[in-house]
Amino acid sequence: MRRRLVSTYLLLLCLVLLALEVPLGLVMSGRTTQALLADRLADATRFAALVAPAMRSGDLEPVTAELDRYHELYGIVVIVVDQNRNVVTDAGSREGIVTDTVVRGALAGRQVSSPTNVWPWQEAPLLVAVPVYEGGAVLGSVLTISSTQRARGSMLFAWVVLGIVGLLALVGSMVVAVRLAQWVLRPVLSLDTAVHEITAGDSRARVPHALGPPELRRLTTSFNEMADTVTDALERQRLFVAHASHQLRNPLTVLRLRVEGLGDMLPESAGPEHHLALEESDRLTRVLNSLLALARAEWDRTPPVVVDAGALVAARVEAWLPMALQRGVRLTASVPSSPVRAEAADTALDQALDALIDNGLKFAGPGGHVAVAVSTLPGRVVVTVRDDGPGMTAEQCRLATRRFWRAPNTQNVDGAGLGLSIATVLVEASGGSLTLAPLRPRGLEARVRLRLHRAEVAGGARV
Repeated sequence: MRRRLVSTYLLLLCLVLLALEVPLGLVMSGRTTQALLADRLADATRFAALVAPAMRSGDLEPVTAELDRYHELYGIVVIVVDQNRNVVTDAGSREGIVTDTVVRGALAGRQVSSPTNVWPWQEAPLLVAVPVYEGGAVLGSVLTISSTQRARGSMLFAWVVLGIVGLLALVGSMVVAVRLAQWVLRPVLSLDTAVHEITAGDSRARVPHALGPPELRRLTTSFNEMADTVTDALERQRLFVAHASHQLRNPLTVLRLRVEGLGDMLPESAGPEHHLALEESDRLTRVLNSLLALARAEWDRTPPVVVDAGALVAARVEAWLPMALQRGVRLTASVPSSPVRAEAADTALDQALDALIDNGLKFAGPGGHVAVAVSTLPGRVVVTVRDDGPGMTAEQCRLATRRFWRAPNTQNVDGAGLGLSIATVLVEASGGSLTLAPLRPRGLEARVRLRLHRAEVAGGARV
């Protein structure tokens, strides 16, 4: 935007300079031409006054001598012709110069000049012809042929001065335009920085007030007020979820204990219903715990730490092996032999792996296989969790990270629909991403991408 503002200022300035300097240059050229023409016409008219009586008397020696002195002094060619365009006398060489048009005009009784305007790029000489009168009759014509080099040099110098002045004005205006654009856009840049900081998790980021023009100052004030309002609302929401989860957990625990204690007093026929009541209370406890974990994950903005993704994957797979054996699922890990350091929020990768491995063990089923692998891409660490369960469609994979969403064919599987949501929040809070994709012929692939540690990037990523 700064570039566009400066370009707009400079474009307007260029138009103004062109509108001023081009007419001024043309006026200066016209004045130089008029001064040169006036001088040559005065000389030619004076010579015409001397030539008229000499042509009547036939004594042209004094006139010829005057013309020769004039030519020697100024280097201007002078030619005198009669009515038949025959040269009566001259001073200087006129070879290669076409004078017929100018002479005919003068013999017709007019003062003629060619060219009518002198330009710096034209090297043609200036021709000026005036008629010679005697008693109202035209006896002949006096023609002067003079170089325009001095006039062209003067004109070119004036144009160069105009160009330099315009260039200096352009440079000065460019400096002013850059400063002005910086002053105008400083609040916008500060606003952009604050937005990125808030997006990255720093809810305390605000825009300084005393920057830029008054209109943008009002904008920054409004933005800060909006950020305060939104931050306060989100904080209240987070506290409500956390407090509600805590407040509901204790009564729910007491309720479960009482329901469990009722088992000894119920008849045997009520056993299945009693068992279902206990399962529902356990399910409600897991939902509350998931909500609390999700609220903490969304607002936990601790600085990232460096973790060894390979060692962490191996540890979590080992921790889940008893559950995998119990469910009859083969759980394997494939990690590099050397450390793979990634940047992630504290415990974020641990919790994300727990959610993904738990999800894989649920749906792989007895005899299934869940594989966890670690690899690297340029600047990224990739942790992949694959299972050979029923999988999901591409549309279901897109919806699976939404809260409480569950696939239509998994409604009877234990879960609250929050595991993938929690894993996604944790990974994104670490500056990474989590994607799901169906496998062929069956299965699901969850891919976690995290930033590779700076030292690993500098030394070259290992694959």
